[in-house]
Amino acid sequence: MTRYALAVDVGGTKMEAALVSEDGALVDGSRSRQATGREATPASLNAAVVAIVEHALAALPADAELVGAGIGSAGPVDRTRGEIMPVNMPLARGFGLVEAVATAAAVVLGREIPTTLGHDGGALALAESWLGATQEAGASLSIVVSTGVGGGFVVGGAYVPGATGNAGHLGQVRREGGLTLEEIASGPASAAWAREQGWSGATGEDLARDAAAGVAVARAAIERSARAVGEALADAATLVDLDVVAIGGGFSRVSSDYIDLVQQALTASAAHDYSRRTRVVRSGLGDEGPLIGAAALVLR
Repeated sequence: MTRYALAVDVGGTKMEAALVSEDGALVDGSRSRQATGREATPASLNAAVVAIVEHALAALPADAELVGAGIGSAGPVDRTRGEIMPVNMPLARGFGLVEAVATAAAVVLGREIPTTLGHDGGALALAESWLGATQEAGASLSIVVSTGVGGGFVVGGAYVPGATGNAGHLGQVRREGGLTLEEIASGPASAAWAREQGWSGATGEDLARDAAAGVAVARAAIERSARAVGEALADAATLVDLDVVAIGGGFSRVSSDYIDLVQQALTASAAHDYSRRTRVVRSGLGDEGPLIGAAALVLR
């Protein structure tokens, strides 16, 4: 009998759920999403959880062994209480995400299932180490550059959650002018900076389009983001001695050379030969990575 996990990924823009098999494959027809956003509340998040969990479990194969639910969420997270304190959803801080997922699943299944919470960067790191771009690494960091910036570490093949499960919150390290990396390099932050320079667009997608068309300020915003990420990664590589960093997330695809720009900034900024050797690569799992990682919290 094939083992499956219910995977839930909660971010600052959307949440998704799907069923994932023990070999890391998403079950056809099980994936769906609901919007979150800065105005999300516990009530709106709970309604979204119910919708995506019901959709996923409707696709459960008849002979499947559903072993549990894994949740990767924007954080910080409180694994002991099963709650989240997401930076990009201030009205939802303290939301009982574990209880919401477990209850929604129990209503559909008629039984309780084990439910495990981790932060989304850690889930991505676990996925990349299992099936993605960091499988052979002795020490790796996987990050997302999107609405927010976050990451997670894997060392010696084992996920490193830290004391509270929040290790890898790269987006909240301080950079120039006391700003966090997320406040400089995320998609919304980059678009906001470009608007301050007189640009008329609104989103990361607009930045990508205009930069490709030769709009100088749009290109400058992309380069500013990549430089800040690379410099922060240089610090992380110096501290943890990393082989490789895998980068995913929607804003990391804002230009075809974004990963190259990050690598250049890391190499230029790193303090030692061992940290300068750290490679930056694109995520090997694309937009399925966070869900695969959430499932891995249960399946691995």
